[in-house]
Amino acid sequence: MKRFFAAGLALALCLAAPLRAASAGELIPEDILAAMRQADVVILGETHDNPRHHLVQAEAVAAIGPGAVVWEMLTEEGAQRLTRKAVNDPDELERILQWAELGWPPLAMYLPVFAAADAPVYGALVTRTAARAAMETGAAAAMGADAARFGLTVPLTEAEQAAREADQQAAHCNAMPPEMLPKLVAIQRLRDAVLARAILRAQDETGGPVAVITGNGHARADRGVPVYLSRISPGLRVYVLGQSEDGMIEGRFDAVIDSPAAPREDPCAAFDKS
Repeated sequence: MKRFFAAGLALALCLAAPLRAASAGELIPEDILAAMRQADVVILGETHDNPRHHLVQAEAVAAIGPGAVVWEMLTEEGAQRLTRKAVNDPDELERILQWAELGWPPLAMYLPVFAAADAPVYGALVTRTAARAAMETGAAAAMGADAARFGLTVPLTEAEQAAREADQQAAHCNAMPPEMLPKLVAIQRLRDAVLARAILRAQDETGGPVAVITGNGHARADRGVPVYLSRISPGLRVYVLGQSEDGMIEGRFDAVIDSPAAPREDPCAAFDKS
């Protein structure tokens, strides 16, 4: 379940000036860039409200020169409406994508990524309606005809289910009722599968390489999108970059780039009922 919190004054001041995309090799070591250039799919993780993470993504996208970019943040309809002209007009881009309604951090953070590649854009956002369906009837039912293909009809092992529920509880400040945890895991699995489906479609339609803009939780190689890609297309060369804050990150990645934590309000304050 996506949760975003208002950033502090320092972040607001940071966004007051346009973010500048870095030159190749400025934020990403050359050996990591070289490995990315050899991949069919490059998954670029992020902490959504960290501006530096998006500058790293922009540098990676520019260096890769992808044939397509898949965005967790965009609906299919929004991606189809996108034009290169709109990318150069932030107000128009926000209107076309209906960004304000989607609940993500300010679009200004993502502008360097949009500008980094002139390539077809694919949206893989799970709508609120689909998320509610996953909560009520499970990920497989919400996915529909592709559920078996992406493994959603197969329950997780007891140990894996427990581990994922524990992660969801920690991510929600230990404030979730226990009965909500399986539902949150179902939504996460649905989002992983929908992202993987969009990546495979983009690869098939453009020939790749495909760059993927998504949160670290979906990027992680041990349980996220790469697991679904290996199930469907085991020959696909997938490279996964995670982005930590002050050295903190969960999961397995091919490489991790660290950045200072973005200034933000305490996310757990939203759960404080006192």
